[in-house]
Amino acid sequence: MAGSAPTRVPHALHAPHALHEPHALHEPHAPRNSWEILYPGTAYYPSPRSSAFVMSTYLMIPGAGGAGWYWHRVVPLLEAAGHQAIAVDLPAPDPATGLPEYTDATVAAARDRDDIVLVAGSLGGFTAPLAAQRLPLRTLVLVNAMIPVPGETPGQWGDAVGSAPAQREAAEKGGYGTDFDLDVYFMHDVPAEVAASGEQYDEAGAIWDSPCAFTAWPDVPIHVVTGRDDRLFPAEFQQRVARDRLGVEADLLPGGHLIALAEPGPLADYLLAV
Repeated sequence: MAGSAPTRVPHALHAPHALHEPHALHEPHAPRNSWEILYPGTAYYPSPRSSAFVMSTYLMIPGAGGAGWYWHRVVPLLEAAGHQAIAVDLPAPDPATGLPEYTDATVAAARDRDDIVLVAGSLGGFTAPLAAQRLPLRTLVLVNAMIPVPGETPGQWGDAVGSAPAQREAAEKGGYGTDFDLDVYFMHDVPAEVAASGEQYDEAGAIWDSPCAFTAWPDVPIHVVTGRDDRLFPAEFQQRVARDRLGVEADLLPGGHLIALAEPGPLADYLLAV
């Protein structure tokens, strides 16, 4: 399972040209109302913090496998609301890379943008606090994410938080079997045509022994999103870990572990509201 070094579960999916660059944007005139379309595919919204109209950058870190393609159903929904959305491709297949390289890739993808909403899924939760130390964040959103403590490795995380017992207990209650199966634990709610459009590959081994070298979580609003039907990291388990490690109450949304592929609409709506 994710978070346990010997298992090496492929989580993310990959397709060519996975890094999704935002549409080219121009400097618009001031909008006349909150949803005026200034250019095709571009809208602006009023900031709850001021009367100004703002555009945010959603910087999206995938889970194990490192494919930015994982976010491909969410990115256009954020762009349609007038924001920039960047799905980061991580060098996961490279056996020489660990969290420092994942962090470098994430920071490089931001390209000096500000007002960033950093979104991290599953194993991406280990890259999130490292990238947060180097980026101008507005908000951090953890989606079905592994939530580390300083110095912890991804390989240590599962035992530290008790993910295996929680997974087994949920499987027994749900009646879907305790023996790990990719289709049962990851793909059970992902539309077949979506799953077929990407390629699966394994995370290289180095990441599981790479320490998460941060001292504290960023001093910005932190939100935790939990898929109600997540079988890898069951909802009650995620809620407990979020309370214990962040003092945050996790928000439940429809969907399993691959929520961005299975339920992109509710997830995008949530991200637009933070």
